[in-house]
Amino acid sequence: MRDNGRRAAVPITCGNPTNRIPLAKQNRRRRTGRAPAAAAALPVEAALSGEPSQVADAIATVAFLAAQGDKNAIERFVDQVAGARLTPGIQFAGQRIILRAFEFGWLPADIHEAARRRVDEFAVGYLTDLMAEHRAGFPAESVDEIWQSQLDELAATVWWTPERPHIEQWAERALLTGEEALTAALNALALLIQLPKLEQILPLPGTRAQTVTHHHVDDKTLGRVRGLLAKAESTSFAEEAESLSAKAQELMTKYAIDRALLDTQRADPDLPAARRIWLETPYTDAKALLVDMVTRANRSRAIFVAEWGFVTIVGDDPDLDAVEILTTSLLVQATRAMIDSAATEESRSRHYRKAFLTAYATRIGELLTEAAEATIAHSPDPAHLLPVLASHRQRVDQAFDTYFPTVRSRGITIRSAEGWTAGTEAADRARLDNP
Repeated sequence: MRDNGRRAAVPITCGNPTNRIPLAKQNRRRRTGRAPAAAAALPVEAALSGEPSQVADAIATVAFLAAQGDKNAIERFVDQVAGARLTPGIQFAGQRIILRAFEFGWLPADIHEAARRRVDEFAVGYLTDLMAEHRAGFPAESVDEIWQSQLDELAATVWWTPERPHIEQWAERALLTGEEALTAALNALALLIQLPKLEQILPLPGTRAQTVTHHHVDDKTLGRVRGLLAKAESTSFAEEAESLSAKAQELMTKYAIDRALLDTQRADPDLPAARRIWLETPYTDAKALLVDMVTRANRSRAIFVAEWGFVTIVGDDPDLDAVEILTTSLLVQATRAMIDSAATEESRSRHYRKAFLTAYATRIGELLTEAAEATIAHSPDPAHLLPVLASHRQRVDQAFDTYFPTVRSRGITIRSAEGWTAGTEAADRARLDNP
């Protein structure tokens, strides 16, 4: 049985990056039947000039043509400059283009996630080195701790020696020919040029005066939460898994309450922060709904950029810690529950799985919110706490509106009543109270 009219109860707030061609215009172009435009002339003469600035301009031009849809520009260019020494120009072009990406609001983890979805492993490796080279130009105290932690997670370090150009040493390390290395570098730079302008959610390296202090959940609490979620992910019993998840939510809520009360005693309470959570295909809209529901339960806001597959979350750092760790675990649990429910031909279809994940996200979000509200209600002084949380919510809303002054909401169309019912039941089997 299929239900073509059902929609998710909770809409997803969507971002709409600028500097992108509207889909409608792209469709109209395809329908015209016009012959494709002739291939653009390539700046081969400039590339062969030996002048680093001209070579850099030529590299950037070819990357731009590829980013704009000229699928053969890189291949044609590499064939025509084969054997030429372009290394200084490649380095200059890379430095300029990576700086543009950072100024457009992209963080190291964002660039890595976009790259591993759209280019090959060699281009990903080149971008990692390019980010490490950019970071090396700034003293440690001028780099935001989250920015640095993202580079550390990527193992982005300047491993090459200054005696020879990076791309030559990188090509040797990756066992690439000169032409292969140039192709990978151009593909990486073309991706950077494609990146739309995003919100600047962390200060750029070198802006020491703007570097903020982040107050994260303490290691003891995080250890307990991770332990509960690890048990939830390992058990084969849905009720036990979701009860353990609810306990984790309770612990994070208690920590957030203590932090909120502490902030009331300070003259300069922490400002809300922002982070991005990248989602794996398929069913990114249903997974984004799960992130949104966990975000709501933790007094934060979320916005989904569907074209690139990430959700930006806005809230206090401890709440964002909770969202990240809970979302990671719940996505694992939801996927396992979806697979375990597959018993019919319908339950193995894409419509069913999307409906299952959407219903699961909706119901789990409601239950997590109930668990958080119960924790607040049973706090030592809820009458004093509620105005504090209301003030906190106002600060988060103001920060969200500053980052995203124009947003829109849309629902998720569901085409499998069986999947919706199974997803809701999978969530409802749990008692979201203390185990």
